[in-house]
Amino acid sequence: MMDRIDRVQLAVHSAEKAAETFNRLLGTEVARQDTSAFLGARRTILAMGESELELCEADGAGLTQDFLGKRGEGLMRGGISTHDMAALKAHIGGLGFAVHEDGAQFYLDGKDHFGVPLVISPSAPRRRVGPVSFLYEFTNTLKSDWRQAAAHFAGLFRLEAQRFHGIASERWGYEGTLTLFDPPNRLDRIELSQVVKADVPMARYVAKHGDSLNMCYCESHDFEGLVDRFLGAGARCTPRGPSMETEKDNFWSHPGDLHGLLLGVSRSTVGWSWSGRPEAVDPPLTEA
Repeated sequence: MMDRIDRVQLAVHSAEKAAETFNRLLGTEVARQDTSAFLGARRTILAMGESELELCEADGAGLTQDFLGKRGEGLMRGGISTHDMAALKAHIGGLGFAVHEDGAQFYLDGKDHFGVPLVISPSAPRRRVGPVSFLYEFTNTLKSDWRQAAAHFAGLFRLEAQRFHGIASERWGYEGTLTLFDPPNRLDRIELSQVVKADVPMARYVAKHGDSLNMCYCESHDFEGLVDRFLGAGARCTPRGPSMETEKDNFWSHPGDLHGLLLGVSRSTVGWSWSGRPEAVDPPLTEA
């Protein structure tokens, strides 16, 4: 039923300034502009690889202005696409959850879904734009038990829980699972990460926000080119290995450089190394 992680929506003070930032650092391009009555926003939609990044600028009182007032700029909603909007909407509504229609999309409230506000869009083929290949993940950071969240999303989206892949990180202090939509064909999933250590940044985030949407991940077919863009702009990044100058596989952006967005970037196929199929990584990972 679910096809892919196809977009994220960011609340920003100025869509024009944010677009300049993303175009410079991630090679995005403005695809179109419109408005969302549900979000109370003027939107500038950027093409980012095969995915889209929606920059939402408040046009008065409403959800976007509320988000900006409470949280400042940042990741407001995760987006998933489906080939059958009507069937998914009927299924979710039949489970008793609120569904808010808005043009070609519909929205789900975060309070119903472990703190993850969602936008659902119809699947559509897109040409690849820039050095990013596609988005493939957004992260649900949890105070709640990740097993409960996994069962919830499996039922909500009719996913096969036996295809999920367990995860744990001593470095970042979490455990959980990846709700893989279509392995081994695609990486798309919601990452469910329950904090299990008190002395890590994620624990402080969850203490402040509870169950919530935290970050997203993209794959790049021009990883070295993206590293050059970030380093050339003086952007702050955390490499997987010892330094950004020698990093060949994976890094995380600093939210302060991307209008509140914490973004993970991995080179092509590297995401499989922590998704249950390390043999699919080509070429193999460099030593961290």
